[in-house]
Amino acid sequence: QGRLVESGGGLVQPGGTLRLTCVASGMTFSDYDMGWYRQAPGKQRDMVARITRDGTTYADSVQGRFTISRDNSKKMAYLQLDRVKPDDTGVYYCNAHYTRGPLDYWGQGTQVTVSA
Repeated sequence: QGRLVESGGGLVQPGGTLRLTCVASGMTFSDYDMGWYRQAPGKQRDMVARITRDGTTYADSVQGRFTISRDNSKKMAYLQLDRVKPDDTGVYYCNAHYTRGPLDYWGQGTQVTVSA
């Protein structure tokens, strides 16, 4: 059974930097596309960034400020948040999507709060 654990969230000032980490276990990590999703209070969970074998995809709101990456040897995915804004506040979830069938894993989420 696959498991994802996020870390790295916290309180950051506008314009600041944060790095989120997702550690995977119980899966063949390279068989999964990885993604980061964000859920703001009272809103739905939306895709922030995804990394697949074809490359990376970003939400328009974070393009040029956030960077997703992965290290298959460590079974880890990362989300670098630069020049953060108050609208980036929310719970960030790591997602693993199996490339060979309908299977997804989600982490428990890590809170990011952007405030002065």
